[in-house]
Amino acid sequence: MVYVWLLIGLAIIAANLPWLSERRFFLFRTEKNKSGAFRFLEWSVMYVVVGLIGFGLEKRLTGEIYSQDWVFYTVTLALFLVFALPGFIYRYDLRKLLKTQRRHLHKKPT
Repeated sequence: MVYVWLLIGLAIIAANLPWLSERRFFLFRTEKNKSGAFRFLEWSVMYVVVGLIGFGLEKRLTGEIYSQDWVFYTVTLALFLVFALPGFIYRYDLRKLLKTQRRHLHKKPT
């Protein structure tokens, strides 16, 4: 049961990383900001990586990997999308709001 919660925690972190980091695949620095399309590519790769870790845990804990239908992958993809929401909202909405609020707080009254 602990492994399940660790996998869920890993999925939450992995789903949010592309939206919070400016490095390409978390390793390579960039001079410009990453595009939304590249962030989506990173997010997709993270979905596959977490899925492979899940398969590895399943094999280690049960001794075999059970076959899954398309419904399983659709549900896990939707769940991974929901996990990514906090990072997405921070990147595209909350950051701008926080910058605006910070500017208003540091503005000297005339």
